[in-house]
Amino acid sequence: MSFSVPASLEAELDELTTHYPVQRSASLMFLHALQEHFGYISKEAVEWTARKLGLQPINVQELVTFYPMFRQEPLGRTQIKVCRTLSCALAGSAELREQFCTRLGLDAHAHAPQTTPDGRFTVEFVECLASCGTAPVVLVNGDLHHQVGAAEAEAILKNGQAA
Repeated sequence: MSFSVPASLEAELDELTTHYPVQRSASLMFLHALQEHFGYISKEAVEWTARKLGLQPINVQELVTFYPMFRQEPLGRTQIKVCRTLSCALAGSAELREQFCTRLGLDAHAHAPQTTPDGRFTVEFVECLASCGTAPVVLVNGDLHHQVGAAEAEAILKNGQAA
């Protein structure tokens, strides 16, 4: 399968470069747009971006690996983001993340986001989800769940099976 950027997206990115003094300055915006469209930044997306901006692929890859908001792997259909900031940590978010990982057959001690082999679930620790008073909190595909305990975690997994 060859990498192909839709003509409309490419036109948007071409226009975007006109707002910068040099093309390379648009690198981050290119990566955000490509990730928004494809869901992650593939090796092919890095190479395409480098060609478009007159850079070496390593110059783009450095950005992808430096900034934590860029993904290099596709995410699962159900994305489980467990808050790890102080209030949630004190309320048991580490144990909650471990429960999700264990139930899904993922490494409970890994630091990076993990996706199940079938592509159904991605589990990751994230920084503050801005609901410290209802800790621990979990964001599931954009829906915030408050005071998540073991039973609620199981319900989240059960609901995600249909995704």
